[in-house]
Amino acid sequence: MNDNVQTLDHGYVGSAEQRNRVLRNTYWLLALSMLPTVLGAWVGVATGITASLTGGLGLIVFLGGAFGFLYAIEKTKNSAAGVPVLLAFTFFMGLMLSRMIGMILGFRNGSELIMTAMGGTAGVFFVMATLASVIKRDLSGMGKWLFVGAMVVMVGGIINVFVGSTAGMLALSVAVIGIFSAYMLYDLKQILDGGETNYISATMRLYLDIFNVFQALLALLGIMGGEKD
Repeated sequence: MNDNVQTLDHGYVGSAEQRNRVLRNTYWLLALSMLPTVLGAWVGVATGITASLTGGLGLIVFLGGAFGFLYAIEKTKNSAAGVPVLLAFTFFMGLMLSRMIGMILGFRNGSELIMTAMGGTAGVFFVMATLASVIKRDLSGMGKWLFVGAMVVMVGGIINVFVGSTAGMLALSVAVIGIFSAYMLYDLKQILDGGETNYISATMRLYLDIFNVFQALLALLGIMGGEKD
C-alpha cells in the first residue's frame, strides 16, 4: 500500500511540474510576443502601410492573414519553427492594429487612451490569472459557450464593417471584452489543470485573448473618451 501511495504521489508531483513548466514557458513566450506586436504597430503607424486597408479589403487581408498564420502555428507547434511562426503572427497582428492606433493618436488625449487600454488589459489579465489559480471547479464546459459567443461577435463585427454603426461598435466592444476576458480565465485554467500541454498553443490562445480585450478597450475608449482638437 505504501508503494502505491508513493507511486501516486510521485505521479502527481510530475504532473504538477509539467503544468508549471508549460505555464512558465507560456508566460515567457507571451511576454516575448509583445515585442513584435509593438514593432508591427510602430511600423504600421510610421509608414501608414495599413491606412488603405478599409472596409472589405481590410477585412479580407486581416482574416486571410490571421487564419493563415493560425493554421501555420498549429502545423509547427511541435517543431523548432513554432516560435518564429508565432512571433511572425504577432508582428502581423501589431501591423493590423496600427490603423486603429493611428486613429486614436489623432485625438488630443490619444496617448493617454492607449496607456489606459494597456493598463486595463493588464488588470483584466491579472484578475483572470488570480481567479484561475484559486477556482477549483473544472471550467472545461465553458469552452463551447465561449466559442459560440466569439463566433457571434465575429459575425457582428464583419457586418458592422459594412454598416459602420457607432452604437454597434460600442455593443460589440463591450461583448468582446466580456467574452475574451472569460476566455483568458478558461485558457489559463486549461494550462493549470493540464488540459493544454503545448506552450506555443497556450501562448497563441492567451495572446488572442489579450489582443481582443486590448483592441476592444481601445475602441471603447476612443468612442467615449476621444478628445478632438
